[in-house]
Amino acid sequence: MSETMKRTPEPELMDAPEQARAYADADFNNPNQLFVDLVLPLLDSNGGGRLIDLGCGPADICIRLARRLPRWQIVGLDAGANMLSLAAEAVRRENLDGQIELMLARLPAEAPQGRFDAITSNSLLHHLPDPATLWRSIVRLAAPGCVIQVMDLHRPASHDAAMAIVDQHAADAPDVLRQDFYNSLLAAYTGEEVEAQIEASALRGLTLVRPTDIHWLVHGKIEGGHA
Repeated sequence: MSETMKRTPEPELMDAPEQARAYADADFNNPNQLFVDLVLPLLDSNGGGRLIDLGCGPADICIRLARRLPRWQIVGLDAGANMLSLAAEAVRRENLDGQIELMLARLPAEAPQGRFDAITSNSLLHHLPDPATLWRSIVRLAAPGCVIQVMDLHRPASHDAAMAIVDQHAADAPDVLRQDFYNSLLAAYTGEEVEAQIEASALRGLTLVRPTDIHWLVHGKIEGGHA
């Protein structure tokens, strides 16, 4: 079915204290665990490596990955100071300070130097004014044969459909979280739009799937190296 609703961008950075706290306290167990379960088969759990999570938020995915990949070093990057403060609290509670490094930075200029063996990102793309920012950053950060996994919301066909999704998945959530979820659905890209973005990038070897009725997910090992 063709999309009928145009995308409505939302702010790149949504880091007011109440927004950050509501997001950190929200129950994202199902999508976050699904994300981890889908990327783990692509990673060497017995060996080591460097992984960066772009737009790490409160670091829940970083922590889940660190538990399963004890020999990997993980960098969580986010542009929200309040969000990273909550992430730091969570990392300390899990005693993962030595494995997870948190970095306050905004793509693309402030991304760390060096190459990574794996790059993950969940629910960042729809916040970026230019989606190419994410894909170009991945190209720059990826080591040859790097594992890539990016997941985000899929824009529904109408405003009514977006509100129905909020009512279904966040019925009991605080108002600030329900509003952010609705805005994110309106700002999201469709799977078809994402496929076009990847085709325009230098990334090859990635596959797009729809793991849930409201998400798309791109993952795979990139072909060759990048300059």
